[in-house]
Amino acid sequence: MDDNGTVVDRILVSFEGAGSGVAELTWSQMTLWQSIEQSGRSKTVPYVAELPPGRTVEAVAGDLAFMMSRHQSLRTRLVFDAGPRPRQCCAASGEVALEVVDAGDADPARVAEAVSERYQKADFQFETEWPVRMAVVRNAGVLTHQVLVIMHTAIDAYGLTALVADLAARDPVTGAAAGPVTALQPLEQAGKQGSPAGQRQNAASLAYLERVLNTVAPSRFGQPRHPGDRTIHQVTYRSPATLLAVRSVAARTGINTSPVLLASFAVGLARFTGVNPVLAMLMVSNRFRPGLATAVSAQILLTPYLIDVADISLDQAVDRATQSALNAYKNAYYNPYEQDEVIERVQRERGEEIDLSCFYNDRRQQDRGGTGDSPTAAEIRAALPESTVHRTGEVHPPRRKIYFNVDDPPGAIEFLLSADSRYFSPDDMAALVRGIEAVAVEVALDGHAPTGVRAAAKV
Repeated sequence: MDDNGTVVDRILVSFEGAGSGVAELTWSQMTLWQSIEQSGRSKTVPYVAELPPGRTVEAVAGDLAFMMSRHQSLRTRLVFDAGPRPRQCCAASGEVALEVVDAGDADPARVAEAVSERYQKADFQFETEWPVRMAVVRNAGVLTHQVLVIMHTAIDAYGLTALVADLAARDPVTGAAAGPVTALQPLEQAGKQGSPAGQRQNAASLAYLERVLNTVAPSRFGQPRHPGDRTIHQVTYRSPATLLAVRSVAARTGINTSPVLLASFAVGLARFTGVNPVLAMLMVSNRFRPGLATAVSAQILLTPYLIDVADISLDQAVDRATQSALNAYKNAYYNPYEQDEVIERVQRERGEEIDLSCFYNDRRQQDRGGTGDSPTAAEIRAALPESTVHRTGEVHPPRRKIYFNVDDPPGAIEFLLSADSRYFSPDDMAALVRGIEAVAVEVALDGHAPTGVRAAAKV
């Protein structure tokens, strides 16, 4: 059975919106463009959803016209008119295609996923193509699914959430927006980043980076522990106990669950590798900044997170994680090309390469605050046998020594760990994620217990 479906129509949808022009990329657009340059492939954000009964092609086309007209990022292409680094060019109007795909005898849900995969695999034409690809899937003449794939330079996961919410808030009769766009759009954001205030923020973030680089040991994981060429493997670990544990700590301390997970990751990694302080590059969404909470655009930047977890209690590790995370978030707003220049300069001055290949990305979409309930110790322990681990063979995520993602499926915390097989075997990876779960549970059950990490002896 062919799950690809058949494209039976390609409708050109017209749009027209306020704001147009050419400007420098925003800082987040720059860092995402750098990832495209490094990989040689387009980076995308996909979305597949079932359509409600009775949804028509005309209605979906109306949604497409609405979002293209309303949000500058979706009608922004790249121009290479000032050297190798692109700029953003936002158009006031244009046309974008909506494909209609017939599922035939195939499962329409599988066809929708196949369409999404086709959209993601085909590189975007940055200068001539809109950053939005959209389709509807039909089965026996009835629309069943909507497929949307957007260039990562135009949106991130939180921006997609904001876009979906914006579409859902339209008046069901008139189709009017719930209100005006109040978030910064990319052209305005680029202007603010180039202003004196923006440049002061940039300088402060780069100064923080330089302080961290001059503090840390150059190596994160020592020499390769396993023979062979570099390959990247993945382990997915779903842990209901971790969810209960971090909720318990959040309820007890009044903080949100993010620093609890950060502390658990740091202590677990330090226990496993013997390397402390722990340095990880955090993937930070800058949506806590004014005007960015509901921005339909990309707001992600990387910043170093440094924490010493030796010879302290687990509760103290959470306290340190809270402060270290605040420092990192505060300084995650900068020009990434200038970040590269700082890293290169400090490495020249130190005469050694600094390993920045440990990445941490908390991608949870649900509320990270304390829920008010406090799971009992018995409930946390009882959930431990429910944890599951799934190992994947060689994959092609970012080529880092460690890339650690945190997700929030229903009823659990999920760790997705990608690692360089020369430093971490699949068994190592499984042991590491179990160790991180163990730390989270220990914090919940006895926060006064020591981290078990000892400070390196002074020479």
